[in-house]
Amino acid sequence: MTIARVEFSSEQLAEVRRLQGLYPDTRGALLPVLHMAQDTFGYVSLEVEAYVAGLFGLSPAHVHEVVTFYTLYFQQPKGRHVVAVCHNLSCHLAGAQDILRHLEARLGVQRGETTEDGRVTLQAVECLCACEAAPMMQVDDRYEMNLTPDKCDRILRDLR
Repeated sequence: MTIARVEFSSEQLAEVRRLQGLYPDTRGALLPVLHMAQDTFGYVSLEVEAYVAGLFGLSPAHVHEVVTFYTLYFQQPKGRHVVAVCHNLSCHLAGAQDILRHLEARLGVQRGETTEDGRVTLQAVECLCACEAAPMMQVDDRYEMNLTPDKCDRILRDLR
């Protein structure tokens, strides 16, 4: 997906300024503005990073560091569904690596990739805060816990 022109509407620019005004240091609004950019442009490309950096008087490198630190920003088009498997300590000890390998094989993609049909983006993320139900993953806006390969297959089948 090529972004022809990276620019917020006048309404969105007003929202950026409003958000910046909520913080003693305008950089406090960087995360919500990056979310707005991702919602607007589909993902946060290098061009989007440079545009947002200009809105804050920051270097594009600074914004890039923020985008690459958080798993909630996508640097390329994402699938209709995002499957994020926790691989932090509790989930790791409960078999998250096996779940990730199973999903990679089932979907035909590696972590961080999207299926050819654009249906699913697979991620490995640090923590989804459900250690007591490990291994677990987030599928779009819902959490799936106590995963097994069979349960993962059922979850994938239900994605449209």
